[in-house]
Amino acid sequence: MKVFQRRSRSAVDEPMTIIEHLEALRRVLIVALIAWTGTTIVAWFFSAQVYDLLLQRAHVPKAFIFTPTGFFFLRLKVALYLGIAIASPVIVQQIWSFVSPGLYLHERRLFAPLVVATLFFFAVGITFALFALPYVMRVLTGFAPPDVQFFPDASALLSFILALILGFGLVFELPVVLYVLGRLGIVNSRWLWKNRPYWIIALGLLANILTPGGDVFTPFFLFVPLYLFYEGTTLLLRLSGK
Repeated sequence: MKVFQRRSRSAVDEPMTIIEHLEALRRVLIVALIAWTGTTIVAWFFSAQVYDLLLQRAHVPKAFIFTPTGFFFLRLKVALYLGIAIASPVIVQQIWSFVSPGLYLHERRLFAPLVVATLFFFAVGITFALFALPYVMRVLTGFAPPDVQFFPDASALLSFILALILGFGLVFELPVVLYVLGRLGIVNSRWLWKNRPYWIIALGLLANILTPGGDVFTPFFLFVPLYLFYEGTTLLLRLSGK
């Protein structure tokens, strides 16, 4: 049974069967998993140095572990996250290669620029998170009264930092997602502008969900760039006639 109009060479090619779709998806997952595994192994050898750099960036001079295996799992967690970051070019390329056969020729011409844009905004998100990290830590620890001392659990602190960095990296893909939807005709600049108040609320909720800490200040660091990306992408779509 032929389903899903997935065009492999042109808009009039024979559609792929569901089995062919699943085989293509399996290849993508296998290649991405191999890339992630390989980069994680490589990242393990300098994960301790990266952990130290993260603590320094967070302005935390010392953290504590409470189990004999604590530091092993800290290094493993750092290596896994680093593996994703290092393997991201391969992972993004595989995702786009899976999606692109279902697009028309003029849509597939955006393949390379979109891959570059995806990696660029992911890197910008990580960079912004590292820039904001000391300010976030200063705000959060500043709520403690003078007689309360910050006693950081190394595992909990690392989870907080990595979640913050990954969250920034992922949500900074908003311009790419909106632009792709605009080019495909799913959304347009007029619709985005008309529903601007709802987008502001949605972006605010997204910033609160994706940033750990439970305070009102940390999400603000994420909401501001998201809102600027929304406005910028809306303007870009309008200038391109979408």
